[in-house]
Amino acid sequence: MVELVHLEVADQVATITLDSERNRNALSKQLVTELVAHLTTADADASAKAILIRSAGTVFCSGADMTEAVSGGMAEGARAIVALQRQIATATKPVVVELGGPVRAGGLGIVGAADIVIAAESVTFQLTEVRLGLAAAIISLSLIPRFSERAAADLFLTARKFDAAEAADAGLITRAVPDTELRTEIAGVLADLCKAYPQGLRESKKIFNHDLVARIDAFGDEVAAKSAELFASDEAREAMSAFLSKGK
Repeated sequence: MVELVHLEVADQVATITLDSERNRNALSKQLVTELVAHLTTADADASAKAILIRSAGTVFCSGADMTEAVSGGMAEGARAIVALQRQIATATKPVVVELGGPVRAGGLGIVGAADIVIAAESVTFQLTEVRLGLAAAIISLSLIPRFSERAAADLFLTARKFDAAEAADAGLITRAVPDTELRTEIAGVLADLCKAYPQGLRESKKIFNHDLVARIDAFGDEVAAKSAELFASDEAREAMSAFLSKGK
């Protein structure tokens, strides 16, 4: 089986790269399992002070793996995405996300749970769930605390595409930078993090992620069950099948 997620530790940074170009880094069972495993390894590595999540190819994440959702349901997958968001939020090391390509639907859960997110100005975002008979239930755990109520209603309900500048204004990402400056900006952020002591980073994360973790713990089971129910509905299955047919 070809590895879809890679881990490299160097210069006090554990870099995790999503590399499933075949389905635009969709959140397949394999990709999520490997991402979770690498996050666990990175967080336990005493030589690393920060964790960077990035992507190979042109897309950061296209959301749920529709093929798996249509054929096998999403009960297990929904619980896995809830757990993934919690793992990112509770990691003892800062989790930085580098966005050099578009993010759709479930992929925004990684963005919402991360501590620092830097995006190239060309990157676009979209919560496409309502156009498939679904709701952004699972990722609402980490997204709702980031958005204002008005921004959440707008972006969740219209499913319109929005750019990195708007994402920064809405609180979804830390900042947007010119595409040519993305790697330099990421390097600067990581260099600053690596100047800190591990205890300072760990305890600071506990403070500012307290409410987010409490929200995940309080509502995680509920939203996972709702998401699985929606994915299994006739309306969603029809919409997802039509979506997959367009891609053939």
